[in-house]
Amino acid sequence: MLSDLPSDCIFAKPSLPKTALQDLILRPIGVYVLSGLATQGDRLLSIDTVRGYLVAIDPRTNNTKVLNPYHIDDWLDATGLALGQDRLWFTRGEVVFYYEGLPPEGGYDSTQLPQRFVELPYEVNGIAVWDNILYITCQKSGYIHLYDSGTGRLLNKLPQPGVGKTSITATEEELWLCDRTEQTVYCLDRTTGSLKFSALTPFSNPAGITLYSPAQPKRKVTKRKTAASTVASPEANATPASLEDSSTGDRICYIVYSDEEPYIRDDPNADSPYQLTFRDRTFIHPLRIYNNPDQRYTLSNGYLIELSYVEELQPLDAITLQNVEWRMALPADTLRQRVRQVEAIGYPFTEVEQEGQRVAVFKFDQLQPFQGGIFGWKAILEMYSLKYYLSPADVEDCPPLAPEFQQRYLVDDDELAMDNPIIQAAAQEAIGTETNVLRKILKIRNYVYDRLSYGIQPRISTPDVALERGVGSCGEYVGIILALARLNGIACRTIGRYKCPPHNDRRYLPLEPDFNHVWLEFYLPGLGWLPMESNVDDVVERGPYPTRFFMGLSWYHTELGKGISFEKLFAPNLPNPFSIQDLAINHIRFRILEEL
Repeated sequence: MLSDLPSDCIFAKPSLPKTALQDLILRPIGVYVLSGLATQGDRLLSIDTVRGYLVAIDPRTNNTKVLNPYHIDDWLDATGLALGQDRLWFTRGEVVFYYEGLPPEGGYDSTQLPQRFVELPYEVNGIAVWDNILYITCQKSGYIHLYDSGTGRLLNKLPQPGVGKTSITATEEELWLCDRTEQTVYCLDRTTGSLKFSALTPFSNPAGITLYSPAQPKRKVTKRKTAASTVASPEANATPASLEDSSTGDRICYIVYSDEEPYIRDDPNADSPYQLTFRDRTFIHPLRIYNNPDQRYTLSNGYLIELSYVEELQPLDAITLQNVEWRMALPADTLRQRVRQVEAIGYPFTEVEQEGQRVAVFKFDQLQPFQGGIFGWKAILEMYSLKYYLSPADVEDCPPLAPEFQQRYLVDDDELAMDNPIIQAAAQEAIGTETNVLRKILKIRNYVYDRLSYGIQPRISTPDVALERGVGSCGEYVGIILALARLNGIACRTIGRYKCPPHNDRRYLPLEPDFNHVWLEFYLPGLGWLPMESNVDDVVERGPYPTRFFMGLSWYHTELGKGISFEKLFAPNLPNPFSIQDLAINHIRFRILEEL
């Protein structure tokens, strides 16, 4: 009976967890596709491009208010949004509009109409205001256009980084841009447009950016000490306990994301009620950045991940193996990935070091015909997004490659067909007369992207076969790039294995990758190993190609056994030929535990 329960179980008000704004994913109510983001006092402003709503969002409650109820047609397909000079500015198509006066608490009334300010030759994407200058981004022109906010006179143009549609906000010293295609935030000097740093966003399709100053007591932040290691030693255990960008101070850098997601729709009137379809997905999320200007890299939003790798014995043939040693590489400690703990699954293992990498060794006195069982490991990892922002000028005086690197990383050690005339001709054609090592490796990547389209193959072909076929898997992209780079004197190696399914907001649920995945690292003497994705940036036919994962990796890339074989089996009576897949089936499972 209710009377038997403690009174506070019945009448006490439910208490919400005291979560800092920096830890919240904001999900505005009743919106479909948001674009542009601005700050007004304690609220955020954005545009629902589908409904034509200018909305105000309370970050603490997600409460959403329409501020232009009488003029929504004027806002359909609008993209950029900014406040400044006692005006609200927005962009739609090729035109910049404004409202006189900042949005009132209750919104604009029916007598307040948007005014045309200036029209550009091409579609404009984003807008920002500082002092009396408008900063207008335009993907097609490739520039940030600077206009006088009073007269509408064009003042200057700054080159725009990235290849996609870009949103922008301004501070006293900086311009902050987020590029949808590049999945990247760029921080530029507001006067010169020079790049200060860039950082990857944890979600795809960023559609707006703002810096928000909450009216609350300052939160104590544990600052990350600069790692003593250099870029040349990225394996140093230098992952931060928390991320903070010093240039934003106590402000929160918020990004709005707009995308579609697949889901199963239940249609009770259909013969087959469960149907695959898509729905809009839009939300606002804080971006955390740690910038290391000395070593020219940034780390951004990290996640605590549980990764399990298990082999299930399922032999195809009756086979008896004696004194078996089964080796599995463990996750590596790197600049962006920190191993908190590792434990065995099924059977115990001993841990050994192989070429600086951690390896689990399972030993069996005997594996009998059609024996069953599972064994493997489970690891808890901190994983962050990493982005280097080196320029070709930074590597002009790059020293020559050391002899030991030449002997190991400039040779054909994995059926790379480097002596094949097709590959040798491609290696020369790819770089032309280029001598700068950073431009050379980027030209090689773009050359392969021009000639290859992504497709899963039944087996990995050698680079000459894949290049002539014109279709390749991630492993074949890697093979061709490795061959062309090594023939041009650039040390490269394969890395990777699996990617965590990028469902950042699905905590504690088992997530299984559909495929394994590989990418590569290239070596710059005096700087170190830098990452580069294999095929993921090959998204535009004949370019221009994004560089989001050129010298960068997202939080979901797991690095296992850098520079060594991931898995090997040794036994005195091992048949020849033999493949582990004839003996066992692997199971890979991720769980996202929390955002760091």
